[in-house]
Amino acid sequence: MSHSAREGIDITRVLDAPRQRVFRAWTDPEDFAAWYGGDAEVPLDRMSMDVRPGGSWSLVLVVPGTEMPFHGTYLEVADPERIVFTLQDATASEDAGETVTAIFRERPGSTTELVFQQRGGHLTPEQYAAAEDGWEAFFDALAARLAARP
Repeated sequence: MSHSAREGIDITRVLDAPRQRVFRAWTDPEDFAAWYGGDAEVPLDRMSMDVRPGGSWSLVLVVPGTEMPFHGTYLEVADPERIVFTLQDATASEDAGETVTAIFRERPGSTTELVFQQRGGHLTPEQYAAAEDGWEAFFDALAARLAARP
């Protein structure tokens, strides 16, 4: 696929933690706030997570001088295999969100393969490239969180 036709993000990471622990890092508010946003702060009092199909989530990323609200709805929650949710920022119209899929595959040695996809086609190729860089930083923070709190 050419870069100009880019319509999503695909990232695969192997994380040094059991699958159930990685899944919990995506569903527990304190864990999620610790890694989502990379170096940005996610205040716990400014986030909510109703982790079930049809449940909603929202949070605010705080970087010096800027607040970036995000929200969405959980479409699928299969503990500990898979989470699918919509992702929208404050500028997205209700039908212009992205869909995030996170698949957690058990691997030998208590490690987990995270297969991540973001789809929607609502971003420009440049926005997808920037979002991919953001997710890579988030996943670096996730790996650090898992190492610090096994």
